[in-house]
Amino acid sequence: MGTTQQDAIIVGAGFAGLYMLHRMRGLGLQARIIEAGSGVGGTWFWNRYPGARCDIESMEYSYQFSEELQQEWEWSERYATQPEILKYINTVADRFDLRRDIQFETRVNAAHFDEQSQRWLVSTDDGQQISAQYVVMATGCLSSANMPEIDGIDTFAGEAYHTGQWPHEPVDFSGKRVAVIGTGSSAIQSIPLIAAQAQALTVFQRSPNFSIPAHNQPLDPVYVKSIKDRYAEFRAENKLTAFNANFGYNEANALEVSEAERNAEFESRWARGGLPFMAAFADLLFDPKANEYAGDFVRGKIQDMVKDPELAQKLSPSSVVGCKRLCVDTNYYDTYNQEHVSLVDLRESPITSINASGIATADAQYDVDCIVYATGFDAMTGAVMKIDIRGREGQTLQSAWAEGPKTYLGLAVAGFPNLFTVTGPGSPSVLTNMLPSIEHHVNWIADCIKYVNEQGAVSIDAQPDAQEAWVAHVNEVGNTSLYPNCNSWYLGANVPGKPRVFMPYLGFAPYAERCQEIVDNGYEGFALSA
Repeated sequence: MGTTQQDAIIVGAGFAGLYMLHRMRGLGLQARIIEAGSGVGGTWFWNRYPGARCDIESMEYSYQFSEELQQEWEWSERYATQPEILKYINTVADRFDLRRDIQFETRVNAAHFDEQSQRWLVSTDDGQQISAQYVVMATGCLSSANMPEIDGIDTFAGEAYHTGQWPHEPVDFSGKRVAVIGTGSSAIQSIPLIAAQAQALTVFQRSPNFSIPAHNQPLDPVYVKSIKDRYAEFRAENKLTAFNANFGYNEANALEVSEAERNAEFESRWARGGLPFMAAFADLLFDPKANEYAGDFVRGKIQDMVKDPELAQKLSPSSVVGCKRLCVDTNYYDTYNQEHVSLVDLRESPITSINASGIATADAQYDVDCIVYATGFDAMTGAVMKIDIRGREGQTLQSAWAEGPKTYLGLAVAGFPNLFTVTGPGSPSVLTNMLPSIEHHVNWIADCIKYVNEQGAVSIDAQPDAQEAWVAHVNEVGNTSLYPNCNSWYLGANVPGKPRVFMPYLGFAPYAERCQEIVDNGYEGFALSA
């Protein structure tokens, strides 16, 4: 099998990869997507667990590059379900005829930069060799499932599932004893639905998470029309915010209003539901006391909802609100009022092993028919780090990131020319509405490639000093907030042995402004090779 030639290889056929392919074609480039799955969708292709749903409102969680598409597509609910999002992304793939340049059920094993030809040699698991000028990692922030390291995990005789690699056919838990390990977002979404089927449900919790009710409902056609009548302005307003989303930001500080005003604002946010709770006060993510007020409010709600006071206490986080991703739920806490649902607190009695019949903790054996691992992802870097990527002088990405991921803008890595990462570490990514942030990155990358080609250059590379300055800036901004204050996947703390670095950049609006400044200054911090 000989080496084939492409202008660009894109890894991943989720929202980032599809739009990147569309933009590459617009530049007249020959591009191909390599995708491990059998269909498009990325995160929404793999995550089919019960209750999988977006935590950004559907009117905002969509592409904006095509006004026709924006106007014609009809979402059914305030928060879209996984099947509806998957239907949307399939519609996009068909509408823009993207499938003819996607190779499914193929994994990229390696990408090595050849300094002589200034091109990447990409190798796949089916033995292909592809030479490409550009490689774009559109591998997603939450795409590398994190399996826990537990003794005997392979000896369990029943059915085992990971929420991030769910079967494509429905799973029926009727009449079964089910264990769910984890209480992050996928667990909080799936537990109420699993409980509705299971004969018995045991939830194994290491640390509880804050969750806000979704108050999901069918979309009101009047509301939909009000957005569609001014979609461009609506999107532009969101871009000026920290989260790139319509959260209704309150400029007041929690510490500067009366207790009555503070509680009234929290009540109104609770009634609205979802992630806008984070925007209740300007100091909520920056001042420990302001955050404590928010935490006390949510803990009070948990105690109101969960009838058993001791159980309510175990479900109440003591951590900072928002330093782990805030969850959005439907009937999560109410589920624990059902007699067949129980909670095991792993801080009191850790899991020691898994055996053929179930789960052993320090003081009990739990026999179950099914185990659901809701143990999250090796976030932001996991999917990229599984590929053997080598830049100049054969340096591996693993060695370049040995102390934690280092990028310039979350878009490029020094010493790895013409390699781009969409919503990579060091960009706002997971602290924002992902879809407009993906579009922002894809547009930036496409414009950069156009610039390189117009300059008659063959490659563009981030400069080490610019990268170091950016990493320092990302940490400096992160450390002004309360985000680094707990063991979250934002820091990689959920993956044993992963360096602890706060990976996302805090604040979409200042970030986008900086990206534009760098372009206006002739791609400051980058070097072109002729």
